This record gives sequence, structure tokens and C-alpha cells, in this order.
Amino acid sequence: MKPVIGVPLRYQHLEDGRPILYLGERVRRTLQKAGAIVYTITPVLDVDFIDTKGSEFPKLTEEDKKVIDYNLSLCDGIFFPGGNKFTPYDRYILECCIDKKIPILGICLGMQMMSCYDEEVVLEKNETSINHKQENDLELTHKVRINPNSKLYKILGKEEILVNSFHNYHVNENSIYKTVAYSEDGLIEAIEFPSKTFNLGVQWHPEISYDFDDDSKKIIDYFINEIEKTIETKKKTSNV
Repeated sequence: MKPVIGVPLRYQHLEDGRPILYLGERVRRTLQKAGAIVYTITPVLDVDFIDTKGSEFPKLTEEDKKVIDYNLSLCDGIFFPGGNKFTPYDRYILECCIDKKIPILGICLGMQMMSCYDEEVVLEKNETSINHKQENDLELTHKVRINPNSKLYKILGKEEILVNSFHNYHVNENSIYKTVAYSEDGLIEAIEFPSKTFNLGVQWHPEISYDFDDDSKKIIDYFINEIEKTIETKKKTSNV
């Protein structure tokens, strides 16, 4: 059976102003190519997720949490995609994943949300000569230096790679996640949670470059393979 990857939906407005929830096609197609079943996780709060400010979101009720918990019980791993905004709903999913040891891969905004886990949200505008907001999907635009003492290095086997880049803001160092990669201008590009469970966030978009970049493919495929190992371990444990 293929692993089930939960993807929290993102929030946007159509040109006529109507709010929508969406799943990026690159995310869906890439995860499926890598051998996963994609399961979308829908927000539970009755609010407009785009127009509501972070400080104005109502707290999750116990019933809300039960709904999210049920969704997570159907997933073998979680993929936090990019987007324009993350919310208390996203952060609760992350909290549950860490607690339940569910493998995680966070992309761009997903990594930024992970970096603020259990801390104040602090994002800063990019002020640098390096291009962090490219226009062409089929390019790799800047270099990233990887810490040799990291899971990301274990996955890629190299200390420097080229990545794509689509972000206006960057994160700062935090006390929870370990920074394992920086761009040429010193911005944080990858973080890892200190646990045996796969829990990696990258600022770039390997799902976009999966078809033409070996390093991107290695990251996605490793994520899926780690989940498959977790599934097998659970099966063996339940049969004992």
C-alpha cells in the first residue's frame, strides 16, 4: 500500500475576491510521482483564513482538535506546502506531528512556520543582492551551503547545491529547530528537528524542480522512503 501524505490546504482569493482553499498542482503531481497518495487536510475554523489576522483567530476548540487529530490518524506523513500565510491551525498540525512522531517535510512557507514552532512568529523582509524571488519555474537561481553534520547532507551527499527561490521573507535562528543550510548571503535555507523522525524544512521548492534536478528528487524520494520505513516498523511492532 502506498503511503498517505497529508497536505494542509492553502488560502487565497480569486481575482473577483472570493476566498478559496487550494492544493498546488506541482505538490500533488510530485508526491504522486514519488509513490504517495495525497490526502488534503481542510481547516476546521469558520473564518476567512486570508482576511483574518493572526492575532484575531479564535482558539481551536477541543472538538476542532479532534477533527484535526482524526485527519492526522489517516496520514503516514505530512507535507507543509508554500503559500501566503500560516495560521494556528497549521501550527497545531505541526505540534501534533512532533508529538506523534509523524514524518514532516516543510517547503518555503511551510519551513517558515516550522521555524516558529512554539515561539513568536518573526519573519524579516529579504534585503540582499541575491535573487530570492525568481520568475521562471525551470531555473535554479542561487547556491546553498549545507552543514555536513545534518540529515540534509546525508540525503544529498554534498555541501553545496543550486536551488530555486520564491520568497520575500526569511526566518531567524530559533531554539527548537537546528539550522542546517544557508544561502550565499547568510539567509536560513534549511532546518531540522532534533529527533529520529524525519522532520525537515527547506526554503526552496524541490517539488517544482523534481523533474529536472537530482537534488530535488533526492529530497522528496528520501521523505517518501522514510515514511515507508516507518510504516514497516509499525507493522512489525503490531505483529509482535
